[in-house]
Amino acid sequence: MPFAGIADRDAIQNEMAYEERGLPVTLYGQLAKTAGRFPDHNAVSYQIFSGPNDKAETLTWKALLEKTCQTANMFRDLGIDEKDVVAYVLPNCNETVLTLLGGAIAGIANPINPLLEPEQIAAILRETGAKVVVTLRPFPKTDVAEKVAEAVRHAPNVNTVLEVDLNRYLTPPKSWIVPLIRPKIDNKEKAAHADYLNFSREMAKQPKTLKFADSTEDRVACYFHTGGTTGMPKVAQHKYSGLIYNGWLGDTLLFDETSNIMCPLPLFHVFACHVILMAAVCSGAHVVFPTPQGYRGDGVFDNFWKLVERWKITFIITVPTAISAKMQRPVDADVSTVKVAFSGSAPLPLELFRRFEEATGVTIIEGYGLTEATCLVSCNPVDGQKKVGSIGLPLPYTDVKIIKQTAEGLQECATDEIGEICISNPGVFAAHTYTEAEKNIDLFHEGTHLRTGDLGRMDADGYLWITGRAKDLIIRGGHNIDPGEIEEALLGHEAVAFAGAIGQPDAHAGELPCAFVELVDGATASADELMEYARIHVHERAAIPKHMTVLDELPKTAVGKVFKPDLRKHAITRVYNDALTKAALPARVENVIDDKKRGLVAQLELNGAPQADVAKVLGDFTRPWEETPAA
Repeated sequence: MPFAGIADRDAIQNEMAYEERGLPVTLYGQLAKTAGRFPDHNAVSYQIFSGPNDKAETLTWKALLEKTCQTANMFRDLGIDEKDVVAYVLPNCNETVLTLLGGAIAGIANPINPLLEPEQIAAILRETGAKVVVTLRPFPKTDVAEKVAEAVRHAPNVNTVLEVDLNRYLTPPKSWIVPLIRPKIDNKEKAAHADYLNFSREMAKQPKTLKFADSTEDRVACYFHTGGTTGMPKVAQHKYSGLIYNGWLGDTLLFDETSNIMCPLPLFHVFACHVILMAAVCSGAHVVFPTPQGYRGDGVFDNFWKLVERWKITFIITVPTAISAKMQRPVDADVSTVKVAFSGSAPLPLELFRRFEEATGVTIIEGYGLTEATCLVSCNPVDGQKKVGSIGLPLPYTDVKIIKQTAEGLQECATDEIGEICISNPGVFAAHTYTEAEKNIDLFHEGTHLRTGDLGRMDADGYLWITGRAKDLIIRGGHNIDPGEIEEALLGHEAVAFAGAIGQPDAHAGELPCAFVELVDGATASADELMEYARIHVHERAAIPKHMTVLDELPKTAVGKVFKPDLRKHAITRVYNDALTKAALPARVENVIDDKKRGLVAQLELNGAPQADVAKVLGDFTRPWEETPAA
């Protein structure tokens, strides 16, 4: 169905109410429907190495349905009912897909980022009450198994750990070597209170059809954690209806049974799980997952275009950091099958957008979603105008309100007026977004529209623009970092009186954490000393500041809170000037203004530097710039 603008979106909505579309109620119902339509079509492919000729394993829709049923049956035999939780801490592989689908059919699937530390994994397992955990069998060059074993020791509800052995994806001689060098976990069976079982062996015991009755109505099917930067993560609840809504959008607006989708994003993130995998489940498209680490895997960027050629990819799923890395490599393969690249998780710099399109001939579509909404909210229209830097038009059956606080209470903003983005759609579980009831208090505008914490505006054409974040989250390559963790750690230093952490602009990751501190009167501490202190006391590696600034006094509000907009201006000035100096350009940031429509804008004195050269250097950053207006 065409999606060129608001008229097309409205036409889809006006056909009928969403509830009247007759979509399957459950995940199993949708999967069985698609497998019945396209039994012999490819569903998912996975290759453990990134080479264009490396071994791959492909499951057809018939095989995926059968193996998903076996997995769901296995979970039921292990005591998982509709309200019980199966957690998984896995890199990408076909077993990860089966665990997500089978876990959501048998009970509630709970993906967990394998890059988290054991204490964070344990906190999520305790919060969700997980009974079963699926993870890796110890494997060379990864510590996932070791971290999970430690986490399980601190999660008393876990009674079973199912181990996935990646060795089955290898060929001799590597498959012969792994058992000889496989890491050992000392006394894991004795030290833990859980039974350790082999995933493949237990699954193979099960019939290929569902041996229990599927759910009869909509229910919570997934738990997704929203960050994990603290010991008490927030866990969002996703219902079947939210999963199927995201899949229906992909089926309606983008994909069909002939589509081949390259998705090197992790299967613990809503983008890969709901936007892509569910879109395939609804449309019959084929999804390719290269390497356990996706974009982080060895050789993925070097071989990326050859992989596109191998699998005749029509859609590329990416994020700004990955686009930047791809542009550092030549397009050395036939990519003529590619129709569109879909980018999300963070704003895309204009210069990067242009470079990608020039190099590949492929259009990038930017979109917006969030874990709390089961993901999708808006995107630039596939067939219409794409406003670079915007997050596009609200998708069918998604209602967006921009609100602001006034003396009379919350009110909706006018066109181009900045306020908090609030959304309502079939993916929003109103009043029950988080597992903890108290975290849902004040989370909804008028009881229906999720308050996202993102600041933005809607222009006259109906396009959404994000201008900042009310919650001050630092978004590093799509990964959310709570600045509070950094600030709390620094305040533990005896010389620190005040601390403020923000995201400084970065050409690759979008943002990197940095910190500002004010010292106690009479105390001394260097930036290097405080950086070393942060490296020890900030527990999440991604949250460790990349720069430390000691100020005589931090900017503060009237009530004594650190005023972060001034810190952001400070960081923008430093980072942009450093980039200009490195490029041997005399231009300098003289001021950073807070523009009503664009947010923070750097104003530059060019000092004789060619504007095109400045644009080339600063175009990699998401924050806009302009020449200082003439007096």
